[in-house]
Amino acid sequence: MKKLFILFIILISCNTDVNEQQWQKGNLHTHSFWSDGDDFPEMIIDWYKKNDYQFIALSDHNTIADGVYWYKIKQSDIENKTLKKYQERFNDWVESKSDSLGTYVRLKTFEEYKSKLEELNKFVIIRSEEVTSSFENKPVHINVTNIQEKINPFKGNSVYEVMQKTIDAVNKQKEKYNIPLFAHINHPNFGYGINVEDLKKLKGEKFFEVYNGHPAVRNEGDETHIDLETMWDLINISYYDNNKPLLLGIATDDSHNYHKKSTNLSNTGRGWVMVNTNMIETVSLIESMESGDFYSSSGIYLNKVINDKEKLKIEIEPKEGVSYEIVFYGYRKEGFQVEELKRVNGHSGEYIFNENDLFVRAKINSDEIKKNPYVKGETTQAWTQPIIVNN
Repeated sequence: MKKLFILFIILISCNTDVNEQQWQKGNLHTHSFWSDGDDFPEMIIDWYKKNDYQFIALSDHNTIADGVYWYKIKQSDIENKTLKKYQERFNDWVESKSDSLGTYVRLKTFEEYKSKLEELNKFVIIRSEEVTSSFENKPVHINVTNIQEKINPFKGNSVYEVMQKTIDAVNKQKEKYNIPLFAHINHPNFGYGINVEDLKKLKGEKFFEVYNGHPAVRNEGDETHIDLETMWDLINISYYDNNKPLLLGIATDDSHNYHKKSTNLSNTGRGWVMVNTNMIETVSLIESMESGDFYSSSGIYLNKVINDKEKLKIEIEPKEGVSYEIVFYGYRKEGFQVEELKRVNGHSGEYIFNENDLFVRAKINSDEIKKNPYVKGETTQAWTQPIIVNN
């Protein structure tokens, strides 16, 4: 019965009228001078705003950008002309002071930069925090989107326990404020800190980074660790078999570096989500994501993602000279793994659900080489969310 309810919610959210799909672009993993990024929050937000994003979340480590913080300008900032660029763009908005020890700039709080740069029905800024913990030197990082109160990092007796305590704190805050907010698991292969078995045991978690644009996160794994997409499928098999909501896949920048572009740096514009809603505001965006009405991308745009009781259909917004393939994957009755169901070359494709299908998702590949990849030779991709069928 629970699986039927999940399917009903997804179908209603995605198919009320497929002709009205309106995709809003956003990045949910971003860093500034409030933690380990190398630019001011307003400069970072301004970049996303000018590059056709409709929403952004600055997710600095263990802070929600409140209180008074005078940032000391470093030598690298001088070399990057960071303060000069900031002053030229924002003029009298900038607050700075100098003494014998150096130059300091007051970092604007979330409420300040939100009021400065947000635009009604055009661009929204969502408060976030990357709750940054660890267990035995294994990094455990969890983003909280639309957070209201800072969550301090937890300690525990295992990676799983640290994650579960964090997720429980997020869900407690959600109940307290009665507003939509969610946690998502960041870059499990960063330091190979989080494995499949840890994630299978979680309760109350619904989002997972299937793609992260930081060059150190190892999306593709290595000879002894699986890639994130395979991890995603294995977790969802377990979740399905245990009657838990399926894990939804997010793509993010995890941007830290804003002055130089390099494969060795974590730059902007590498990964994002496209959310289907005609309202560019926090509640609508989060509710659409929680219902699975979004896709993730590292460079491919989709015109439509249509799913109903009969099929999953993908329509790509093609670029001239780029070849595409749509691969449908699914978990089936009597199966032990997610398997390829169908492969289609071209700008559109569909998969008709089979009576043995349990859940189905699509991945879109291309031969387009990314201009600023997180790893050399990277091509653009996109991922739809898994859909439960035939229950």
